[in-house]
Amino acid sequence: MKYLKILFILSIVAVQSCLPADEDIVIVPPMTGSVVAPNVHGDEQNMGGTQPNQVWIDLSNVSDSRVNKRTDWDFGFYNGDEFRIIMNGSIAMAAGEISGATNIDNVKQTDVNALMTQVQVGTFTSTNLQFVDNPNGNFLAQTSGIAEVKTNENENPIYLVNMGRGLPTSGTVVAPGSVTLVGDARGWKKVQFIRIANGYKIKYANINDTTHQEFIMTKDPDYNFNFFSIEKGAKVNIHPTKNNWDLGFTTFINEVFLNGVSQGTYFYADYVITNTASGVGAYQVTVSSNLDQEYNNFKLANIDETKFIFNDHRAIGEKWRTTTGDNTTSSAFVHTDRFFVIKDAEGFYFKLRFNKMKNDSGERGHPNFEFEPL
Repeated sequence: MKYLKILFILSIVAVQSCLPADEDIVIVPPMTGSVVAPNVHGDEQNMGGTQPNQVWIDLSNVSDSRVNKRTDWDFGFYNGDEFRIIMNGSIAMAAGEISGATNIDNVKQTDVNALMTQVQVGTFTSTNLQFVDNPNGNFLAQTSGIAEVKTNENENPIYLVNMGRGLPTSGTVVAPGSVTLVGDARGWKKVQFIRIANGYKIKYANINDTTHQEFIMTKDPDYNFNFFSIEKGAKVNIHPTKNNWDLGFTTFINEVFLNGVSQGTYFYADYVITNTASGVGAYQVTVSSNLDQEYNNFKLANIDETKFIFNDHRAIGEKWRTTTGDNTTSSAFVHTDRFFVIKDAEGFYFKLRFNKMKNDSGERGHPNFEFEPL
């Protein structure tokens, strides 16, 4: 796809040369589409069913897609005007406020034993939704997970943080058509977030530690979030710059329902999120007969602007594939009655359809999709 970038640059130069000096530059859309196979499966052989990677894709320049291990980060710090923090749901992290705690160094195991039984993912109780980020991705308005960071340090809670689960170990055997997403528990931390000028201070420690560590995260307007790893004690690079990714392939904490009743959190594989923080929208087109024909015939004039979903990053989610749960090669497959329309952060439109979610051996973690600009 590097030729796309070259064509893009050449197009910009050509447009600039035709404009008077006082006119705005016209942004030229990408010239062609492509078939993309995001590297969700990682580099180790036969580990696709563990889905170790997150992949961030810019449809205008897929050659610049970014890949990271799911365990590479713990918290994301919002760089906009508000002071908000997200957790790494791709490894099933969760957090709960430690009632009555005012000094992080004084918190000990006996203070949080009862809370540990609640701050969990996948317990099939609706109450555990309060301990995770809002599944729809609307972090600015969420009342779950980590609260908005306050100006007054004493108003910011101390949290018990379930650090989630590590990746399955090398050589983990996963049945064709199935997934094994979690390894060993990553333990617990006590954490407090403080607002500072143009950024955040994070205090963190093991549960029984009587001293804590600190890190300062300064806001960077080029990115929606800055990311932090407790293991590294450092800032880490995860997302591309805020307008340079449209789709994220990841594991995901979602809300699950049974007969219309919430069962709380559920840990999904093969999930696709959209970059709603930068205004990316998407919607599904359900075909009536022939997918090839209807996809190929879909043009810019066919777009229905009223159908775009901009306020929920699950617009694609798991809707592109299905599983039957019987752990066979044929139990997981891509829907053949639908495709998706994307509007990116720069206002360009794309049509996109998924072709595969497995390799020829039936191993999951091998998604494949094609797209075209409209």
